[in-house]
Amino acid sequence: MPKPLRCAIYIRVSTEEQHLNGLSLPAQRKALTEYADANNYSITGYYADEGISARKSMKYRKGLLSLLEDVKQNKIDMILVTKLDRWFRNIKDYNITEEILQAHGCYWKTIYENYDSSTANGQMVINIMLSVNQAECDRTSERIKAVLDYKRSIGEVTSGKCACYGYKVVNNRLVKDENVSHIIEDAYQHYFTCYSIRSTIAYLNEKYGDASPSVNKIDRLFKNETYAGKDKDNYNYCEPYISLEQFKLAREVTQSKVRHGKYPPYIFSSLIKCPICGNNYTGYRKKHKLKCGGESVYIKYRCGNKFNRHGGANITEHILEEYMTTHVPEQLEMEMAMLKADTKAKSGKNPSAGIQAEIDRLNIQFQKGRISEAYYDSQYDALSEKLKQYQDNIRTPSLETYKRLKNTFSGNWKELYQKLDNAHKNAFWKSVIKSIDIDPDTHKIKGFKFI
Repeated sequence: MPKPLRCAIYIRVSTEEQHLNGLSLPAQRKALTEYADANNYSITGYYADEGISARKSMKYRKGLLSLLEDVKQNKIDMILVTKLDRWFRNIKDYNITEEILQAHGCYWKTIYENYDSSTANGQMVINIMLSVNQAECDRTSERIKAVLDYKRSIGEVTSGKCACYGYKVVNNRLVKDENVSHIIEDAYQHYFTCYSIRSTIAYLNEKYGDASPSVNKIDRLFKNETYAGKDKDNYNYCEPYISLEQFKLAREVTQSKVRHGKYPPYIFSSLIKCPICGNNYTGYRKKHKLKCGGESVYIKYRCGNKFNRHGGANITEHILEEYMTTHVPEQLEMEMAMLKADTKAKSGKNPSAGIQAEIDRLNIQFQKGRISEAYYDSQYDALSEKLKQYQDNIRTPSLETYKRLKNTFSGNWKELYQKLDNAHKNAFWKSVIKSIDIDPDTHKIKGFKFI
């Protein structure tokens, strides 16, 4: 009596629609098992991928990958599936799989369709059907994407009745959840005083206890643009908790944090500019022997070109930190006052609008042939340069940015700042300071620029 074929059963389902059409995992398993028993196959195992589209890459189909590993170990003679679209809708991955099966003398069979992968004609038919299935999937995906894009554009939710923490779905739109909205607002208020997610988590846990959101929920407050009222291209998707500018700032601060080795990071890394070559100062540790036999370590900064290109002095970290914590609030107040005075003096006047109007009139005259090309070029260049000079002279940052900075340096910000570790202190300074300047003659701190 011939030895029964070793048969593996593979089942897959991706959507609720397939479940309703009788293609659920239990339904496939039952049909394939009955077919194997009727044909005297020996079932070696069941391999399933639930909620996975056959159009997706093989790397997402853990059941299929497990099946192929057993094929490579020559444990399987044949693979049973219900239909071709349960097996593959991706030509590339099908061909990769087929090579593995052929190398180990294994073949596959559908019980509801008649496909033969052992002949050239059979392979041609399979590839044609896979192309049709793949195109159908792509068209369906495009239609779904178009529907979702339209829903986003009119502010409707696209994820069923689920909403991210802090929101709820009312009439198919996101609105703030009044039960937890005060916690989220408190979280953002705390974060923008310290720029530390870790500190924010600890603050919420201490204040709200069991009512505090999970770490993952707090982390998503700074990664999900929904909290800024945005979804894809719709900037007015829902009522925001923070402005888009604040959201981008939080993302930049988070991404600017780097992992360091055995030593704590340098607080002012990449912020100090060399007055001679323009490069960033780099931090280093200077050890000093004490008379008592001990050892002290100083954190200093210097330009990397100090030794092979130019001279320069070192800046000690604790002196620099004391300077910044003292002078930043003072300079912020001074610059805000100057900006307000400039804005008041220039109120009602907009030179750039007048210059742009002159450029527009010049374009119309040229289009109507009333001026020569040479005259047009000379006047256009002169007006463009004048407009550029005015725009370059506009004071930055804006008043709104100054107000945000002032909010950062308000209340007990120094107390909160001192609680931060070096990595978060570095992120804090990067969120408010563009660069720290050194005097080329005295080699001391000359000042700094806000972002």
